[in-house]
Amino acid sequence: MDDIVFDDVDPTSEDSSVDLRNLKDPGVLKVYKTGEFTVVGFQGQNVPTDACIAFYRDELLKLIDECHCKVLGFDLTGVVLIPSGMLGLMTTLRKKVDRVELYNPSPDIREVLFLSRLEQLFEIKDASFK
Repeated sequence: MDDIVFDDVDPTSEDSSVDLRNLKDPGVLKVYKTGEFTVVGFQGQNVPTDACIAFYRDELLKLIDECHCKVLGFDLTGVVLIPSGMLGLMTTLRKKVDRVELYNPSPDIREVLFLSRLEQLFEIKDASFK
């Protein structure tokens, strides 16, 4: 994991031209790694409300396209709840990449994924990216 991207990386560098600093809820969605295997996370904060989901969708689709992403990972470390709109977005993004991986989901999130049968669409893993 030599090419992990942190906040101090220039968003116009070769790794990604997607500037996530312009998101409506700045500082929540963070790009940890770009390329065919791309990882984004929420820095341990609750996922933004459904009102921001459309904007995140556009930015994530742009990120997938520009990075030629085949595997998209979501670091859910410290996240307690995921709004239904974000679950829908993750499902939609699953159609754009080969695989969506969810890292470190809380027991509550795992239960929602199980009850909704969404766990079948995602690979659920315990991992660290820091």
